[in-house]
Amino acid sequence: MFGRDPWGGPLEISNADSATDDDRSRDLDRAALMRQLDETQQSWLLAGPGDQAGKKKKKYVDLGCVVLDRKIFMWTVGTILGLGVFIGFIMMIVKLVPHKRPPPPPPDQYTQALHKALMFFNAQRSGPLPKHNGVSWRGNSCMKDGLSDSTVRRSLVGGFYDAGDAIKFNYPMAWSMTMLSWSVIEYKAKYEAIGELDHIKELIKWGTDYILKTFNSSADTIDRIVAQVGLGDTSKGSSQPNDHYCWMRPEDIDYKRPVTECHSCSDLASEMAAALAAASIVFKDSKTYSDKLVKGAKALYKFGRLQRGRYSPNGSDQAIFYNSTSYWDEFVWGGAWMYFATGNNSYLTIATAPGMAKHAGAYWFGSPNYGVFTWDDKLPGAQVLLSRLRLFLSPGYPYEEILRTFHNQTDNVMCSYLPLFNSFNFTKGW
Repeated sequence: MFGRDPWGGPLEISNADSATDDDRSRDLDRAALMRQLDETQQSWLLAGPGDQAGKKKKKYVDLGCVVLDRKIFMWTVGTILGLGVFIGFIMMIVKLVPHKRPPPPPPDQYTQALHKALMFFNAQRSGPLPKHNGVSWRGNSCMKDGLSDSTVRRSLVGGFYDAGDAIKFNYPMAWSMTMLSWSVIEYKAKYEAIGELDHIKELIKWGTDYILKTFNSSADTIDRIVAQVGLGDTSKGSSQPNDHYCWMRPEDIDYKRPVTECHSCSDLASEMAAALAAASIVFKDSKTYSDKLVKGAKALYKFGRLQRGRYSPNGSDQAIFYNSTSYWDEFVWGGAWMYFATGNNSYLTIATAPGMAKHAGAYWFGSPNYGVFTWDDKLPGAQVLLSRLRLFLSPGYPYEEILRTFHNQTDNVMCSYLPLFNSFNFTKGW
């Protein structure tokens, strides 16, 4: 037996050392047997060669509410993603491949007629024309209207010419603006469907902007309004040029155009009030402009009620071309529009006064023009407008009696339009 040294001793093992090592090995085995093994250690150390527990443990994915095998989970996710990519690819191909679509149907004859009717207003514009006016042979014209008249000395540029001449008759022009506005109020969706809503609103504004120039629209009380720009009477043999002596393009007019004002013209004032009131409903989304129109309409209707008289005295240019036979129908017509624009019952009271209806000709059943709606007789239009009020809102007492009368009269007039009653002559048509 050799002693140990720093070198570590010889390779030869003595009996004493062997016994000591055996004892030490037995102590280690005993400690290992006494220690508790975890699940993984038991599966690796205790399982037999063919036992599945001896293989690598499966991995799982915990989704909170369910636990899935990781391999199955990955296959499922991959399959869903693959299907999504495949469907998206198919949809992209379908969209990119050109398709033959049937051409849109041609516009019906009513739509074509409406396009042409609105283009008439484009052609009749006076003043500085917008670039998109759409009438190539028209240009800026009469840019000194109002300014060249020493009694007015303010701009009356704008508005619309009448028919084939270049006179601006404010009476029928205002009625035209009222009717355009009424059509938009009733058929806005139809105009939008055929792409004409912005166009007709632009035309209405062109007219109402001009009407606002024909009186002091910033005042609550006025004492005069412009009735006409230009002259057309040639019967007196005047050597002064006017629009009927000199047939020419309005773009070439270089002479001074006189302005006619009126101080007692209930018919014209009430019609202009109706035009501004109706337009204020069309432009209600533009509060500033709508309020401006209502303010002007109030001043005009007030002026018309206070300063009684017809705008077309005998012998005047207005009487020759657009004579007004009465102003009572304008009181009813204008009052109805003022009520719709403001909601003020005082206007409805005027429009439905029994005496007003009588003066306006509501009971002139034998008249040859009864029920004919024109720029001179607004009563049939007012009756339709107020019948509409009764049907949709039914304001009741104290308006019901005259509203029911107007409703019945409107029914009778509508029936008289049918060929069965032979009330009117009809053209053959197409």
